[in-house]
Amino acid sequence: MAKVLIVGGGLAGLACAAALGGDGYDVDVLESRPFFGGRATSWPVAGDDSGELVDNCQHVLLRCCHNLLDFYERLGVAGDVQFYREYFFIEPGGRVSTLKAAPLPAPFHFSLSFPWMHCFSAADKIGIARAMLAIRIERHRTDLDSITMLDWLRQHRQTSVAIERYWRQVLVSAVNEELDRMAASHGLQVFWLGMLQRRDAYEMGVPRVPLRELYREEAWSRLGRVRLNTRSAVSCIEIEAGRVMHVRTAEGPQTADAYVSALPFERVPAVAPGLELDISPFEHSPITGIHLWFDRSVTELPHATLLDRTIQWMFNKSEGRYVQLVVSASRSLTEMPRAELLELALREMREFFPKVREARLERAHVVKEVRATFSARPGLEELRPMAATAVENLFLAGDWTRSGWPATMEGAVRSGYLAAEAVSARLGRPARYLIED
Repeated sequence: MAKVLIVGGGLAGLACAAALGGDGYDVDVLESRPFFGGRATSWPVAGDDSGELVDNCQHVLLRCCHNLLDFYERLGVAGDVQFYREYFFIEPGGRVSTLKAAPLPAPFHFSLSFPWMHCFSAADKIGIARAMLAIRIERHRTDLDSITMLDWLRQHRQTSVAIERYWRQVLVSAVNEELDRMAASHGLQVFWLGMLQRRDAYEMGVPRVPLRELYREEAWSRLGRVRLNTRSAVSCIEIEAGRVMHVRTAEGPQTADAYVSALPFERVPAVAPGLELDISPFEHSPITGIHLWFDRSVTELPHATLLDRTIQWMFNKSEGRYVQLVVSASRSLTEMPRAELLELALREMREFFPKVREARLERAHVVKEVRATFSARPGLEELRPMAATAVENLFLAGDWTRSGWPATMEGAVRSGYLAAEAVSARLGRPARYLIED
């Protein structure tokens, strides 16, 4: 069987390996770091003797993430994801509003809980409902990649409270970009697929185990001849006469029948200069994760979105004593000193969870992913490259490629499956791996 070499062991590279390996290909994944998962991984906290693994940032998925769920099924780890049917919106002061589906057909499945969400006024609710129904038709508009999501919301007369407390809370976390910088095409896609198309699509999945354990070595035994190689940095993908000749590593050149670059966009020009890929249109958007361990439980909620403040989401990682906070599109925090950031987090936590006022913070860890995702700005979609390249046996994967989704775990897996399809077609064994929305 043909051999495929994949450069990069993030979700895109791993998904490509799972698809091709499950179809009988001989696959090598080369990852420069000592662990897999890319920006969706875990590591032990430096200076902590407990050996506890923490995620670089809390990653979640929805039921509509069909390809990500398929990838977990291939690895036999789908049972390590717990799904929740309730979303908790908390106002400063602690009042909670709950959004959950009723046994009604989509898109009317929220119509019983939404009227009782105290965090919105009647005007907010009417405007949101009107815009949600408009998405069914307007998601087909041809200008959505040329306007921002904020432009679209203003066209549909959304109140300032609705924008801040509903649209912003959901979309900034999902797309990792602010509404005034986000292409409306991505925002409408998220709400159509995640909130409207199916009654259960909104259900939120949170891994029960550290992210790194989802890619554990024994999970790959069912996928044939897939070899995962850590600490295997590729210094160059050598291209001559329109073909990859080999990849250069510390162990020497390695060859294959096909090659997949599953690297972040900023690394591709240096590793594959012969590809002549222009990445100038791409920018990064950061995410900040804050891990807090208290001496007592501070909440019984499994998760919550926090309104009107800097911190956007809270996830209860262990009995309310260990919580993780997430701030997406966190440009305002990237230069903030750690002590100030922790002070801000604790101050805001006290507003939402009164028990924090009496609790003692035992330890804390801050992760700033400055290059977390690409910025999903207007006009970028048509510039995202396809899996097949001008180099005959070189293919691209990564959440920044044209996967059909923004930069999410689902988008990364989709890109890996699309690259696997392109490889299979080029090697004369066309196959379908991608599950359509």
